Amino acid sequence: MNLIFPFKKRVVFLTLLSMITFFGCQKELSEQNAGTTTVVGTPADLSTKVTASMISGFVTDENNLPVLNAPVKSGIAVTSTDKYGYFEFKNIEVIKNAAFVTVTVPGYFKGIKTFVATAGKGAFFRIKLIPKINAGSVDATTGGKVTLSNNLSVSLPANAIVNAGTGATYSGSVKIAAYWINPDATDLNDIMPGDLRGINTAGAIKMLQTYGMSAVELTGASGELLQIASGKKATLTFPLPASLAATAPASIPLWYFDETNGLWKEDGAATKTGNTYVGDVSHFSYWNCDIPFSNAVQFDLTVVDVAGNPVQNANVQFSYSNGGYTGCHGITDSAGHVSGSIPANASLILQVFSYQVCPNTPVYTQAVTTTNVNISLGTITLSATSSYVAEISGIVLDCNGLPVTNGYVMLQLGYINIRGNTNSSGVFHINTIICGNNSVATIFAIDLTTLQQSTTTSINLVNGQNNLGNITACGTSALAFINYTLNGTPVAITFPTGTIYQLPDSTQFPALRMGGYEALTNNIVNSASMTISNQNIAPGSIQDLLKFESAQTGSTTIPTPIAVNITEYGSIGQYIAGNYIGTVVGAALPNTSYTLSCSFRVKRSY
Repeated sequence: MNLIFPFKKRVVFLTLLSMITFFGCQKELSEQNAGTTTVVGTPADLSTKVTASMISGFVTDENNLPVLNAPVKSGIAVTSTDKYGYFEFKNIEVIKNAAFVTVTVPGYFKGIKTFVATAGKGAFFRIKLIPKINAGSVDATTGGKVTLSNNLSVSLPANAIVNAGTGATYSGSVKIAAYWINPDATDLNDIMPGDLRGINTAGAIKMLQTYGMSAVELTGASGELLQIASGKKATLTFPLPASLAATAPASIPLWYFDETNGLWKEDGAATKTGNTYVGDVSHFSYWNCDIPFSNAVQFDLTVVDVAGNPVQNANVQFSYSNGGYTGCHGITDSAGHVSGSIPANASLILQVFSYQVCPNTPVYTQAVTTTNVNISLGTITLSATSSYVAEISGIVLDCNGLPVTNGYVMLQLGYINIRGNTNSSGVFHINTIICGNNSVATIFAIDLTTLQQSTTTSINLVNGQNNLGNITACGTSALAFINYTLNGTPVAITFPTGTIYQLPDSTQFPALRMGGYEALTNNIVNSASMTISNQNIAPGSIQDLLKFESAQTGSTTIPTPIAVNITEYGSIGQYIAGNYIGTVVGAALPNTSYTLSCSFRVKRSY
C-alpha cells in the first residue's frame, strides 16, 4: 500500500515555506519567468509500467458498512467487492508512478486511490465512498446558486449547461449533487480521491497540501449527466476551517482530479474571501485547494513483529522533526509492505499506529533523514513490550481433514475486516495491532474449492501468539448463486467468481432483497436483484416476487403475481434458496415482455 498525503495535522504555513527552500531536487523542469529560472519539480513519467503482486482493499459506505458488489477497476482489469467489501487483483500490470483503482457505485461519487507501484510488491487500501448529496436545483436558462449547510456553494451562470454526452444545450432544471471534503476530517485518508500528488502547469508531479476539496455532479430532469458549456465557467466556494484560517494564503492554486491518470491537475486559482476560498471552474469533478510543496523521493518499508511475521493493517505516517505533519500516510498490506513519496532533504519522524482500532498512540517511532535519492527503510520490527501485536494463526481443513489450499479466513475486529489467505499447507497468518489484551473479534473460514465454510467463532485476541489450531471449513455449503433465464437465454451469477449478497429493503416490509454481480471479459457485466415477500417464510413456504431487475431487462413490472418457492431458509449466516417462474415486463419503452425463470441460493445477512 502506498502513502497518500492529507493535511490532517496543521503545518504552520510560514514554517512550511522555509522548509521548502532547503529541499533538494531531482532532474527537474523549469519555468522562465521575468528573466529568472524557477524550479518547478520532477517531470511526470506516466508510461513506465511494473507488475504489482496484489492490489487489494475494502470498500465501505459513509457509515463504515461494507459495500457489496461494487465494481472495481485498475487499468483494464475489473473485479467486484464481496459481501465484506473486499476486492483484490493479482499480478496486475500498472503505471509505476501513478497506479490507481476506481470504485463506481450508483448514488456515490467515484472512489479512487492512487499509488506509486513497486515491482513484485502489493498495495492495500481502505476506501470510504462519498454519497451524492442533493444540494438543490437551479434553472439552466437563468442560472443560480445552491449552498450546503457547511457553506460549500455552487453557482451556475445563465445559459451555460450542456448534455455531457452529446454537447447539446440543456435548458431544463439542473440537479446539483455536492459534497465538501473537510481537510480536518478524521477519515480524510479514506474518502479523498488520489494520493494528493498533482501535475502542475509545467507538467511536473508535485506533492500537495490541501485546504479543502469538493465533489460536484450535475444531472438533468431525466437523470442525464450535465456539464458546463465550453467557454463558460461556474463558481465554487469552499469553506475554510477555522484551524486553517491563520495560515491560509490570500490566493491558492486550484486542482481538479484527472480520472484518466489518477492525479490532480492544476487549473486556475481561488481567492481567500473571509472564511472561504472562491474560484471559477470550467467543468465539474473533484476540485481541490492546494499548496504544492517540496520535491519528493520514493521510500519503502516492511513492518514485522518480533518473530519476523508481517504486520498488516498498520497505519504508517511521517511528520517533520519539528512536529509538523507532512501528510504522508499509508496502510500496510498483507505482506506488511508500504511505500510512497515523502519530502526530499528533510528531517522526518516515522510513526506506526493501529488503524482505527486505537489510532492515537504510536507503537513505533523512528527518525528518518532524506536526501534527494530514493530511500529503502528496510524492515521495521515492532517491539513486544511497546506494542500489542496479535499473531493469529491456524490451519484450515476441509471436510476430509485435508489442508485447504484455496481458501481464506475473515477476521472481524470492530467494524474492520481483515482477510488472510491460506497457503499450500492450509496455514493462515494474520498479524495486526490491537489495543491491549482481550480485544474481541470473530473469525470464520471458507474453502473456495468445495464452497464449504466453518461456523463463526468469537475469540479474545491477546498480545503475541493466538494459535487457533484447526478450523474446519465444513458443515455449511458456501455455494451461492442466482441463475435465471430470460426468453430462453440463461444467465448465471455464481460465488466466488461473482458476488452474491442480501440487503434489507427499505421500501417494502416485510421483504427480503437479494442480488448478485459478476464482471466478465470485455467489460461485460451480469447483474440481477430481486425482492420477495417475507410472510411466515420457511422451507416449503410460498412468497411473492415483489421486484426484479437485471442488466438485461433493467427495472421491470410484474403484471401477474409470481410465486416464489422457498426450499431452504437458515438462520442469519446461513442460506435462503428457492425458485420461481413467470412473466416480467421491461421499462418503457419498448415494454419488452420476458418469460423469466430463476433459482437462487444466497447467504443471509438479515
